[in-house]
Amino acid sequence: MTQEKKQEYTLKITQANKTQMITILYEIIIDYLDDAMDEISLGQNADGEKSLLKAQSCLDELIRSVNLHTDLGKNLHNIYIFSKKELIVSGVNHSLNRIWRVKKNMKTLHEAYRELEKKDKSGPMMDNTQKVYAGLTYGKHSLNEDVTAASTNRGYVV
Repeated sequence: MTQEKKQEYTLKITQANKTQMITILYEIIIDYLDDAMDEISLGQNADGEKSLLKAQSCLDELIRSVNLHTDLGKNLHNIYIFSKKELIVSGVNHSLNRIWRVKKNMKTLHEAYRELEKKDKSGPMMDNTQKVYAGLTYGKHSLNEDVTAASTNRGYVV
């Protein structure tokens, strides 16, 4: 994943509510799986394994955050565990088919959570984050961003 993409995700995370955080995790997983598939296809198995490990770390976060007291939560948990096992095997035998299967499941869940986002009107999970202003300045075709610190006390809303 490029540094620019990481910065984009960082900005999204600072402004996200609980539902959007899950959606972002799916997006990150999909990006890492794309990277892994590209790298393995090119014979760069070590890099592919690193991308798979990063995707697994995101899956671990989803596994830890799921509510196991509901049927939906139990079903999601099973999907996440299955996906993690598939990625572990993929890291060993470099199976693009297994990675593709997990990516397909993550895309389906991502679409479902995008629909849920429309109904979730809660505020961002983080408070006192930096404000980013973007606009066309210093020329007709260049986009510049300005980050201003609202406070030195930044973090999650308690």
